[in-house]
Amino acid sequence: KHHQTYVNGFNTALQTVLDAKSSGDFTKAAAQAPLINFHGGGHLNHSLFWENLAPSSRDGGGEPSGALKSAINEDFGSFDALRKEVNTALAGIQGSGWAWLVKDKTTGTLSVITRANQDPITGNLAPLMGIDAW
Repeated sequence: KHHQTYVNGFNTALQTVLDAKSSGDFTKAAAQAPLINFHGGGHLNHSLFWENLAPSSRDGGGEPSGALKSAINEDFGSFDALRKEVNTALAGIQGSGWAWLVKDKTTGTLSVITRANQDPITGNLAPLMGIDAW
């Protein structure tokens, strides 16, 4: 239900843009940008969030292995250090927002960043894991 609200809001904003453009009301179309960012970001962020969840019976939980474990150890020192950095980032969010483990697409470096509200990850960063602080 929570996620569906973002999907519905995104679809409504997109339809408003289409209707406004076809009637020549470009001011009304442009005014939808914040709603598209909020609801579209909410849909995208939650879609990634749900993909990151898995029960222990399907290898969910615990520490990562393989290349991800190696990258975490390289960039944070340990999984425990990453967990502490994520918790610190989450504690610093005022209101709603997200803490993300991201990978720089150019350097391959992992980092933890936050985004307010439903702002999605953009630019040269690839989201690997997100936690909703709502």
